[in-house]
Amino acid sequence: QVQLVEFGGGLVQAGGSLRLSCAASGRIFSNYFMAWFRQAPGQEREFVAHISMTGVNTYYTDSVKGRFTISRDNAKNTAYLQMSSLKPEDTAVYYCAARGYYTTDYTSRNRYDYWGQGTQVTVSS
Repeated sequence: QVQLVEFGGGLVQAGGSLRLSCAASGRIFSNYFMAWFRQAPGQEREFVAHISMTGVNTYYTDSVKGRFTISRDNAKNTAYLQMSSLKPEDTAVYYCAARGYYTTDYTSRNRYDYWGQGTQVTVSS
């Protein structure tokens, strides 16, 4: 098993930047695909970004392409989500997720075995 803890959320003005971190413990971090999801009040949890075990392959939902960057440092057992040009509609609780097996259905929340507690990101206009 792996335990995930997110941090780095906060309040930022529109156009600003934040960097979220997801610290993992338990099993070897490099054996897991990692992803970020987010959930706004009253809405379903939605896919944001995904990264392969080595960090070579990354995927993003259309609404964040060009603004968000997912990365990982396996030596530090940490995944990151660098967010720039933030918009009020980016406001949500952001969750880190982990999966130990390959799937093409990486946007589905049901494909992830482990989740962090979430960190709040609020973007003011």
